[in-house]
Amino acid sequence: MHPPEILARFDAQMRRDLPPPSPAWRVEREGRVVRWVSPPEMPWGSFVAWSDLDEGTADGAIAAEVSYFARLARRFEWKIYGHDRPADLGARLRAAGLQPEPAEALVIGAVEEVVAATADMAPPPGITLRCPDRGEPLDGIAALQSAVLGGDWAWLVAELEHELRADPTALSIHVAEAEGQIVGAAWVRFHRGTEFASLWGGSTLPAWRRRGIYRGLVARRARQAHGRGLRYLQVDASPDSRPILERLGLRAVSTTTPYVWCPPSS
Repeated sequence: MHPPEILARFDAQMRRDLPPPSPAWRVEREGRVVRWVSPPEMPWGSFVAWSDLDEGTADGAIAAEVSYFARLARRFEWKIYGHDRPADLGARLRAAGLQPEPAEALVIGAVEEVVAATADMAPPPGITLRCPDRGEPLDGIAALQSAVLGGDWAWLVAELEHELRADPTALSIHVAEAEGQIVGAAWVRFHRGTEFASLWGGSTLPAWRRRGIYRGLVARRARQAHGRGLRYLQVDASPDSRPILERLGLRAVSTTTPYVWCPPSS
């Protein structure tokens, strides 16, 4: 893979021109900015997907997005990438009141390479990897996320269920079970009209780490992407997951940092 070419494809297919998962989402273009406005039942989900700014246009574009979401009284996220411009876009977002969250690596790999690297991978002993049945409650995934990361993750279940209702073929959820409980969970999104599948989740209970659960969940999702003829896997990788992904054939091509704006408390 050549990073400049991969980044150009990623920006065009997964940020600038990506179609929404359902008609309930609005995709709006404001100058050189593309925003996604989430459905009313998902007030936390709006975000800026792409921008093409410079030193002369960035501040005005940021102010316009803050004003837009202030009128809606909606939280929104502006995720910037290490190759976005201007180079000080993050500092400008902070000056406008957006708060940065932890940075991650943008990791991309060829589906065929990941499938080949995981071809002989067996499920971890004593652990079952499976996809939940249609209509099966997903509350166990929220409980897992809360146990690993803290906080209330009920919103995640609502988001996943919304996506499954809108298009069951665009999302596949995988869980790892042991001793009657979910000990790991991950999901993959298949983005129509693109060459990419994106991997999400991957949290594992501390007592069950270092047994191959994360790798097993990557392998299952890579095989699904391969079966659909997709070329690339994309992950926003934490420092913990990045080394595992790199051993499976993915490579860091940029960084990504979410900046979040929340309306003032009433």
